[in-house]
Amino acid sequence: MLNAMLPKCRDMTELSTDYAEGALSWRGWLGVRLHLAICSMCRAYYDQLERTRRLLRGRALAAADPRMEDRLLAARPPAGDTPP
Repeated sequence: MLNAMLPKCRDMTELSTDYAEGALSWRGWLGVRLHLAICSMCRAYYDQLERTRRLLRGRALAAADPRMEDRLLAARPPAGDTPP
């Protein structure tokens, strides 16, 4: 039963964001909490996510240069081309 509620590592990226935002059901929250308790790699990922969220909290993002999209689109290879 417990194993069925534990998420897999491959699911933890999305679940970590939902967990941090409080968007999980109690069962989902518990599954993530247990997974983080036993998996050091996912715990390290979540810790990095939280550090990033703390750094960005309250900071205003600079407006993007409106010409940037045009420059990026012009620089991309044509559809079907593969990079060298």
